[in-house]
Amino acid sequence: MGKYHVSDRKEGFTAREIEEIITDISTEGLKKVLLVVPDYTRYHSNAGLISNIYYHYFTDRGIEVKLLEALGTHEKISDYQLEDMYGDIPFDAFVPHDWRNDVVKIGEVPSEYVSEITEGLWKDSVSIEVNKLIMDESFDLIISIGQVVPHEVIGMSNHSKNIFVGVGGSAIINQSHMIGAVYGMERVMGKDHSPVRKVFDYALKHFLSTRPVIFVLTVTTAEHKNIFTHGIYIGDKRECLEKAIALSQEKNIDFVPRSLKKCVVYLDPEEFKSTWLGNKAVYRTRMAMEDGGELIILGKGISRFGEDAQVDALIRKYGYKGRLHTLKMLEEIDDLKANMSAAAHLIHGSSDGRFRITYAVENISREEIASVGYGDASYEEMTKKYDPEKMSYGYNEIDGEEVFYIPNPALGLWISETRF
Repeated sequence: MGKYHVSDRKEGFTAREIEEIITDISTEGLKKVLLVVPDYTRYHSNAGLISNIYYHYFTDRGIEVKLLEALGTHEKISDYQLEDMYGDIPFDAFVPHDWRNDVVKIGEVPSEYVSEITEGLWKDSVSIEVNKLIMDESFDLIISIGQVVPHEVIGMSNHSKNIFVGVGGSAIINQSHMIGAVYGMERVMGKDHSPVRKVFDYALKHFLSTRPVIFVLTVTTAEHKNIFTHGIYIGDKRECLEKAIALSQEKNIDFVPRSLKKCVVYLDPEEFKSTWLGNKAVYRTRMAMEDGGELIILGKGISRFGEDAQVDALIRKYGYKGRLHTLKMLEEIDDLKANMSAAAHLIHGSSDGRFRITYAVENISREEIASVGYGDASYEEMTKKYDPEKMSYGYNEIDGEEVFYIPNPALGLWISETRF
C-alpha cells in the first residue's frame, strides 16, 4: 500500500485535511492498535496531532490503542510534554520505551553485508533488538509515526529508524551510531542509502516482514510552535520513505551562498535540555561553517550532557576531543566499548578543530562546559549581543559583523555552496 499527499500551500495541510488523509484506513477486524510515536524533541513533526487523531478514530470504534514512546536513549516524556504535544490522550495509554530492558532480539545483520556497505570500515555483525510490544501478536496493526528530516547518523531520519532506534535495544543503537560515525556524517547527511539506512532496510525486510507495520511520515517546517505539514506519506513499502526524502531535501536543506564565519543557534529550553540533543546545532551546521569560524549555541535549558546518567558520566569523563582521539580511546577503554553510541556522540559533537564551538548556558556551570572541550560563555551576555527576539532567520548584521541565525537546528541541514 502507498498513499502520498503533498500541499502546495506555504502553511501546508490544515488539521481537518490531515484528519481526512490519515483516517482513510479500514478498521475491519481490528481489536488492538499500537502507535509508535516520537518524544518531545520531535514536537515539530506534527506527530502529536496525528497520534491524537488516530487515538480517537480507533477508540471511538471500540479498538484498544497503546502508544509506544520511541525514546531511543532519551528520557521519558513528562506529563506536561505529553499534554502539550499529544493533547487529551490519557497518560496511561502511553508506554515509555526502555532501551536496556524492554527489548527482544529478532535477528542479526551478517558481518559480510555490513563490511560491504561500509567499505570495510565496520566488520562486525549487527544485532537487531526491538521493544517486545512490536512482536506482541495481540496488536493487529502497528503504525509508526514521525518526521523525515536530515539526520547525522542515517542521512535522512525516520521510517524503520523509528523502530530500530526509537524502540530499539542497546546493541543496535550503539552499533548503528558507530557505523555512522566511522563512515563520516558529512558523507551521509541529507542523503538516502547510507550504510545505517541499508542495515535498517535489511532488518525490516528479513526480520519484521510478518508484522503488520505501516509508516506515516511527515515533512514539515515550523515557525516557533506553528507547524507547517507539507507532505504526508503512508505505506508499508520503502517508496513512502523515498518520496518523503525527496520533499524533505527540498524543504529542509538550506544551501547558504557562502561559508558561515559566525553562526548563532538558539535551542528552545522546552525541547533541548542536554548537549546530547543540543549538539544538533553542531551536526546540522558543520557543512556550512567556515574553517576558523565560530558556532555560538544559546542553550538556556541545557542542564546536563547526556540524556541518561551513564552517558552523561561518559561525556563528562572523556569530552568532545575529536574523531581520531575518540576512536583511539574506543580501542583502549572498556566503558566506551560498552557504550558505543556515547563514543559516536563524542565524535559527532566535535568540530575536529575546524571551527570553534561556544556554549552559552544558565543551568550548568561554565567550568563544566569548558571541561568537555567547548568554549564557554554567559547566556545573559551572549543574548544581550545576539538577541533571539531581534534576530531573524538567516544573515543578520550585528555591530558591523555578519551573523547567521538559526532558531531551531532540528528542522534542517545547512550546507555552504562553496563547500558542497
